[in-house]
Amino acid sequence: MENLDKINEFIPLLIPIILLQLGLMIAALVDVIKREKTKGPKWVWIMVIVFVNLLGPIIYFIAGRDE
Repeated sequence: MENLDKINEFIPLLIPIILLQLGLMIAALVDVIKREKTKGPKWVWIMVIVFVNLLGPIIYFIAGRDE
């Protein structure tokens, strides 16, 4: 029961991080799908966005967009 109490202490701290990660991921996925050209194949950027968690969308927005 003590382990459950410890987990419950961290949930309020994790919720903003999870929401930030989901928001960035959705925004990056929408952008990569709508954009005609990216620096590299789109499928690679989609994999980076989805599987590199919080840093993947940030990396895409900084390095992946071809304007």
